[in-house]
Amino acid sequence: MLPSVASDTAQIAVILGFLVGAMVFVEYHGHCPSIVAFRFAPPYNRLKYGFVALAILLMSIITRGQSDPGNWSILLTGIGRNIGHALDFPYSPVRLVLVLLPSNTDVQTIDLLRTITGLSYALSFAMVFTFIALVRLKDWPVRYRAFNMWLNLPLFDPTAGGDVVERLNRDASIKISLGFLLPFLLPAAVLLISRFFQQFEMLGPQSLIWMICAWSFIPASMIMRGVATNRIAELITAKRRRAYARAEADAKDTMQIV
Repeated sequence: MLPSVASDTAQIAVILGFLVGAMVFVEYHGHCPSIVAFRFAPPYNRLKYGFVALAILLMSIITRGQSDPGNWSILLTGIGRNIGHALDFPYSPVRLVLVLLPSNTDVQTIDLLRTITGLSYALSFAMVFTFIALVRLKDWPVRYRAFNMWLNLPLFDPTAGGDVVERLNRDASIKISLGFLLPFLLPAAVLLISRFFQQFEMLGPQSLIWMICAWSFIPASMIMRGVATNRIAELITAKRRRAYARAEADAKDTMQIV
């Protein structure tokens, strides 16, 4: 879909896609813990994949429309431009990305970057709010099935020390905080290697789209992970309360019998 992409690059992308698809297939057809978190707690991973795929598709259509405009590219460019201008206010993450551009950058490039940056950032927040709605309104992840912590959090060791609920809440707070801070910190990190952005015009559309996608969706994914971890802590706390209440009831029954 993108203009000026070499055929070798497209072939490499297809090969990498097949390799990643094979890895995901093997992961999801296994019944033992792996490195993938919340593997059996849909639609956590499906949301992330769906929104990232949608963002890449829309940004590709908008970028292609710069050289080969069509009805869809014109429509999406207008929507993305409005979103980009709405999010381009002082000290916003979108403004921080635009500040990194060299002073001699042409207006068309600035407008394109503002458009795809604003659209990608808006989609990342839509992903987070959709997941929060599923947690609060659909009782994720226990509405349709029991939650197995061993399978869904394979890298979390409950025996590492300390209370499990406190550790989960602490991890959730750290991830949510980093998720909100990273869109501001990543442009600052790029600024430290400003020589890279001095060659902004040499970046291909493919590299630009992947960079913007990583900038917007990695922090959003961390916020989602924090919300999910906090939800698991709530479930453990509720289960403890039921267990304590049941133990107290059994103790009262035993005393009455005696």
